[in-house]
Amino acid sequence: MDFILNILKPVLRLNYRYPGFVIIAALVIAIISGSFALKLSVDTDIANLLPDTHPNVQALERLRDTVGGETEMRVVINSPDFDANVAFADAIIPRSMQLINPRNGEPFFSRYEFRRDTEVLKDYALYLATHNELDELERYLMDEIEDAKLAANPFFVDFEDDFDDDDGEPSYARAAFMDAYADLIPSEYPVSSDSTSIVLKFFPTGSRSDLSFLRNLFQHYDEFIEEMNPSSFHEDMVVKAGGRLKRHLLEIDSIMNDVLSSFSTGISGVLFMVMLYFFWKIYFSYKKGSREEQKKGFFSHIKRVPISLIIIGVPLLVSLTITFAITYFVLGVLNTMTSVLFVILFGLGIDYGIHFYARYLEFRSSGKDAIVAIEHTYMSSGRAIMTSAITTALALFVLIYAEFRGFSEFGFISGLGILLAYLSMMYLMPAFIMLFEKWNFILVNRNTEGSNYVKKIPKRYPFARTIVAAGFLIVIFVIFNKDKLNFEYNFGVLEPEFPEFVEFSELSGDAVSSNRRNPAYVVADTDEEIEIILESIRRIMREKGDESTILDVEALQERFPTTEEQEQAKLTRLADIRILLQDPFIADQESDDLDRLRRASQATEPLNFERLPDYLTERFITRDGEIGRFVMIYPSVGLADGRNSIAFKNEIGRIETADGSVFYSASTSLVAASMLDLMIQESFVMVMATFIMILIMMFISFRSFRWTIISMLPLVIGLSWLFFIMIIFDMSFNFYNLVTLPAILGIGNDNGVHLASRYREEGKKSMWNVLSSTGQHISIGSFTTMLGFAGLLFTVHPGLFSIGLLAVIGIGMTLLSAVTFLPALVQVLEDRNWIKFDYKKSSKE
Repeated sequence: MDFILNILKPVLRLNYRYPGFVIIAALVIAIISGSFALKLSVDTDIANLLPDTHPNVQALERLRDTVGGETEMRVVINSPDFDANVAFADAIIPRSMQLINPRNGEPFFSRYEFRRDTEVLKDYALYLATHNELDELERYLMDEIEDAKLAANPFFVDFEDDFDDDDGEPSYARAAFMDAYADLIPSEYPVSSDSTSIVLKFFPTGSRSDLSFLRNLFQHYDEFIEEMNPSSFHEDMVVKAGGRLKRHLLEIDSIMNDVLSSFSTGISGVLFMVMLYFFWKIYFSYKKGSREEQKKGFFSHIKRVPISLIIIGVPLLVSLTITFAITYFVLGVLNTMTSVLFVILFGLGIDYGIHFYARYLEFRSSGKDAIVAIEHTYMSSGRAIMTSAITTALALFVLIYAEFRGFSEFGFISGLGILLAYLSMMYLMPAFIMLFEKWNFILVNRNTEGSNYVKKIPKRYPFARTIVAAGFLIVIFVIFNKDKLNFEYNFGVLEPEFPEFVEFSELSGDAVSSNRRNPAYVVADTDEEIEIILESIRRIMREKGDESTILDVEALQERFPTTEEQEQAKLTRLADIRILLQDPFIADQESDDLDRLRRASQATEPLNFERLPDYLTERFITRDGEIGRFVMIYPSVGLADGRNSIAFKNEIGRIETADGSVFYSASTSLVAASMLDLMIQESFVMVMATFIMILIMMFISFRSFRWTIISMLPLVIGLSWLFFIMIIFDMSFNFYNLVTLPAILGIGNDNGVHLASRYREEGKKSMWNVLSSTGQHISIGSFTTMLGFAGLLFTVHPGLFSIGLLAVIGIGMTLLSAVTFLPALVQVLEDRNWIKFDYKKSSKE
């Protein structure tokens, strides 16, 4: 480390020889960098957290290219009067389609959906049924005929009738077909089961990624709803615009507000602590000096309070603007995890300035002039600062090798920010120090032996053995209870809850609900491939049985015949069903189900595709208006639970057909499952790689395995205390806060590095001196880092909150371990004369 410091020493000298030039140049670079950094936006698309080469991501991109990514705005109309709801819908639809976007003069909406034309489908329902559904129907009809025959036999006695608990329940075959029939031919209106709510769908002309368009759209539409005066249709009528599109906008705005909130809270807390600490340090150091040189009073110190913030804060801001400018050119956008890194890096980077400036003030108070104090600080504390910064940065850079972009981008930005913060504090901050020294803005008073202050140093660290024993006992407890460290798989718990969206969902009720939700898609090139894919998926369903996560699978090609041969085959099946319906034993039966089937089986001519209603064909049509060749797979489990998501992904994410062809399914849920699976797989590897990197850097710095272990013990013990708290209070890791573990490793190791380095510099029985000086520095440094993360504790987003909570506790525990366990351990080792210095102790400055 000394070799690197000596090479860069000319840059340091440039700082105190030409401070004005260095500062102006840095500020110009910062302004230019800031203009690019401000162009960064936040991308909340989870698909972008996986590498582009991931097969499920490529499948999703292909699906979007084929189908498009249209997201509708929904409008719910709620009142006790169904007719009034329909009347309002009929009134608002034409005027909605005429709404103009004032930004570009174009309509807000391209099309809408409301009333469903079901008459054609009622006549052709069986023509559009799959062969499996027709098989179920034939079984149902044959069961009905058999039951009717038995009922007509005067000698038949049903001995099981008295024991039949399923009286009135439909047979499996009937239920299976009638579910498909209900899905194929829904009600005329999208209405809730109690008929109090109906839902309209409007398809915007703008992209869901155009946030200004969305804000403009919802603002204008809310005003438009008020103009329509819903209460004039019914006094209790409530009308709201929303749906998933509104939730998308609310989530983006929430994250941006969280970023600003954490920024203001975290940075203001950090700045206040730094200001308070240096005011206390400078004032009391000044008062410790000789009374003859105390020419400045208390208010002179008060006036100079902002000086410390400028000396440390401005170089840090310069480094951050450059960091995020580079991020803009390399990554282009921030993701949900990296969106809060500005405030986190502010808390992290300021540590190096605190260590440097605090040590500089100590050298100045000892009587050294400004230039000598800077050079002494550079070569003494600079070694530990460099070790700490490089170790932390490399530990974070390890994350770059992760495929999961939540890790890799977090590692890239934070590692880069740490290095640039270090360089700013070491090679820009001295220029500010020298400038304010020339202007006599930094008040120092030489502490001499004749001053009125006498320092009392305790002989030994108290309760050393007890603290060491307690520390290791907690480690043992964690090892034996490690299975109680849980992972939160429920995505819903990690998403913010928006009252506006909850209210909209409650108003909508079950008007747009379906048991066929969140389908995965498999895009094929030919109709033959669709056939093979369907058979492969159904084979999986048969093999898995009740353990399968697949509810159903369908493709339009299976429902709608596209060749003359397929048309005739379907019409032949319908003829067979008509024969069953004409059986004398059920021909005269009066039944709503049989009446629907009689009407649905009358088709004797093929159905023209153009006669199919839009609500049925829209999910099968490509963005070019053609019949899409893709298979839709519906899950039977809720995908909000990550374990269900992963199980569904494992079952259908990769489909291998009988001929050896491989197809990949696509959906945002599958991408989320792949992302979660990848993150869990990589998290242990990344944490271990980070730990090994820190171990290597410590060994390079100390050139001693013994001191490497001693300096890293506070980190290991502190992590075990973190896990102890998580076990006791039932805290869980999750998709968001896992990324903080490598960060805690890199950050928490700093404390041990600084204390061990200063102790080796001072020698045996110096730990109390080290704690009174370096102990203060690492405490303030850790507190500022914790305050940076603590800004996330005031966010609405539960995932971001969990990052802040885990980081604050983790960094707090590594600090507590450093200032309690490490001194206690050193005391125990000194008592046994086990402390060895592997190099010649440097002479005191």
